[in-house]
Amino acid sequence: MDEVTLLSSDGVAIGVIAKDAVHTTDTPLHLAFSCHVLNRDGLLLVSRRALAKRTWPGVWTNSFCGHPRPGEDMTEAVRRRALDELGLRITDLSLVLPDYRYRAVDASGIVENEICPVHVAVADGPLSPDPDEVAEWAWVDPAEFAAAVTAAPFAFSPWLVEQLPRLRELGAV
Repeated sequence: MDEVTLLSSDGVAIGVIAKDAVHTTDTPLHLAFSCHVLNRDGLLLVSRRALAKRTWPGVWTNSFCGHPRPGEDMTEAVRRRALDELGLRITDLSLVLPDYRYRAVDASGIVENEICPVHVAVADGPLSPDPDEVAEWAWVDPAEFAAAVTAAPFAFSPWLVEQLPRLRELGAV
């Protein structure tokens, strides 16, 4: 089982915990990442979380998220997770929101509590999503998708709702 890095309130690594034990009703602060993937036509990949996911099952969100393993380089962790979750190779990976942090509670009471640097990348090949991670996926026009998220934020993951306007302001998506 993978482990995730526990963090102090100022972002310093203070330990590790098994990934399957970290998300509870009292989730400790830990390290994660988000990635938004574009294709060569400028369309944004969005995914619907599998119904078996512990947090926000069945909710539409960004392309993919994950946790670097303790001591793992963040760039390598993002590339690894793109392959694991989406069967996708990515290029042009860039860190766009290095200090993004959030805490959110889903309808079941499970808490997300993460320092979660946000990346943008370009798809390099076809997708083959893992059905245990992704229920559905789509390539969408970023502006149209942003309008949908603004109109119905309750239908999307809370981290996407917070990240997307900031990414649009930066011109990253």
